Amino acid sequence: MRLVKVAVACVNQTPFAWDENFVHLKMAIEHARAEGASLLCLPELAITGYGCEDAFFMDGLQDTAFSQLEALAPLTHGMVVAVGLPIYHEKALYNAAALLADGRIVGFAAKQFLAGDGIHYEPRWFKAWPAGEVDTLERTGADGTTRRFPIGDLLFDIGDIRIGFEICEDAWVANRPGTDLALRGADILCNPSASHFAFGKFAVRQRFVVEGSRAYGVAYLYANLLGNEAGRIVYDGGSMIASGGELLARGKRFSFHDVELSTAIVDIDGNRREQARRGSHRPRHDAEDQVVEFPFVWPERKPEKPPKTTLSWEDRASVREEEFARAIALGLWDYLRKSRAQGYVVSLSGGADSAACAILVALSVQMAFGELGPGGVRQHLPTIRRLHDVLEQGGGANAAVGALLSCAYQPTENSGPVTRHAAEMIAKAVGSEFHIIDVDVQYKAYIHSLEKALGRKLTWEQDDLTLQNIQARVRAPSIWMLANLRGAVLLTTSNRSEAAVGYATMDGDTAGGLAPLGGIDKTYLRQWLVWMETKGPVGHDPIPTLRLINAQQPTAELRPASANKDGKAQTDEADLMPYDFLEAVEDSAIRDKHTPVEVLQELLPRYAEYSPVQIAVWIERFFRLWCRNQWKRERMAPAFHLDDRNVDPRSWCRFPIVSGGFERELAELRSYVASGAADR
Repeated sequence: MRLVKVAVACVNQTPFAWDENFVHLKMAIEHARAEGASLLCLPELAITGYGCEDAFFMDGLQDTAFSQLEALAPLTHGMVVAVGLPIYHEKALYNAAALLADGRIVGFAAKQFLAGDGIHYEPRWFKAWPAGEVDTLERTGADGTTRRFPIGDLLFDIGDIRIGFEICEDAWVANRPGTDLALRGADILCNPSASHFAFGKFAVRQRFVVEGSRAYGVAYLYANLLGNEAGRIVYDGGSMIASGGELLARGKRFSFHDVELSTAIVDIDGNRREQARRGSHRPRHDAEDQVVEFPFVWPERKPEKPPKTTLSWEDRASVREEEFARAIALGLWDYLRKSRAQGYVVSLSGGADSAACAILVALSVQMAFGELGPGGVRQHLPTIRRLHDVLEQGGGANAAVGALLSCAYQPTENSGPVTRHAAEMIAKAVGSEFHIIDVDVQYKAYIHSLEKALGRKLTWEQDDLTLQNIQARVRAPSIWMLANLRGAVLLTTSNRSEAAVGYATMDGDTAGGLAPLGGIDKTYLRQWLVWMETKGPVGHDPIPTLRLINAQQPTAELRPASANKDGKAQTDEADLMPYDFLEAVEDSAIRDKHTPVEVLQELLPRYAEYSPVQIAVWIERFFRLWCRNQWKRERMAPAFHLDDRNVDPRSWCRFPIVSGGFERELAELRSYVASGAADR
């Protein structure tokens, strides 16, 4: 019985952070060696970082990446290590996985299927390697000598154990390379990945890992990146090792550590017997030129008892709520340390969005303390003096939140006592610094100045939007001042629903450098806040104070009730439409690319409580606001990607800034309703 102890490591990398990235890879190798692992799989493009974008074309980046690989090779004596990097070959750039064994570079497997949808732009930088093709990579060393390495669609025979590669997207396609590799006699498939977080995505990954191990009769090793690598994308880690259709090990997701290692013992001979029993695997003798042989002595292993599994947050019913909390918290933590900022600032309005931002910052600090401890937190944030002072005084996670988060409530005459009290209580509940910065004088001064220039009074009847927007904009200078004074990142509190219809004031409530809620809709956010009020993430207390937020109707609080026709207080849904309906239209129109009439036909049965005329009015309002506000979406602060409903044009959903505005399609919608077809 041939047993091999294998390992996969998820690492938190950063583009161009050469020294730090190398330390993490070295640490992963050392940890794997300490655990007795003979084979280690590291993530895709782990040497450079996945998010280098157009800098991948820099000769200096490519050369430095290869020199980093050469520096890693001597660390692999007695081990086999797979790691990803870009490789320039024959006037093209390839996304490759290098195989290192016993201190040497053995060769390179190149990615065959490039991710080019949604947030991925791999075809912009890389070329897809043709299936079945192999070649020789030549590199000239510093001493002038030329070295040659095999590259391409390769299978590596390392000490009579055959290792093949599916690199990230390769495993997501129907004709995945693993099928051919299995026919060529693969024993182990390594999958170095850079697979971003999205709701429900981990379950898909787990299926193709486990099913791949069963269908191919192999051990399957999956390694992923971890953390907020380059500012916009959050990688959740979640390493996996499967063999013969059984998941043997699963790594922690959303870890705050720089390296997360998982290990398992795989039975090579057992998998081979299963292949022989099923009779569905026959090595292709015509493909032996695609096999690279390398002598290696695999250490003898004895069976080990699998570690005891314990219940985690992923076993709870509220997985989506946990994922959201942990993804944004990790994204905020990494953004803070990698941007070298001194903390975060939030303009608390007393409403749902700003409260969620403050809570998520607090969670990021608390989760970091829980995993890293005070020493690890200090190490990750070495330049924040306020934080170090708190730690030196023996302060814990709650005190650290106060050092890293500052909130301010900025009222005008239209702000009410309910939101003021809610803002103050939320700041107190999360432990942040809190200020009240009254901007009513500035707001009225702007109105007076413009009235003097125009020679007339501004009125709500004639100048409604102008009077609302100036209140939002007058808050920006003071909150920016606070952020500048603290050397902190100002968080934009706008959510995805607001971005879709432009229900946000540019240079007002959109002011900020990062929009943690930009990828989530308002309806879900309100549900999440109810969950945070009553339950909260595993290991963290709920926040009962949130009842002050959850009991309110969402409102911009910019227009006095006396300016409304019904005399009632302003609410978002009265200005727009019910938020759940807005998200349904957004899904149908933007995600599913339906015309206005098709959206109506889809939503009529689901919203039977509304008349077809009312539904059509809201649909037309959505399309007009969507088209009119693309320029706002282009200017919104970067947001974390969470799912395929993102409207960020820089990472997911592109749309022209100026267009015909669906005029013909909206005319068809009105005709369809007028004809009575919607009533049938």
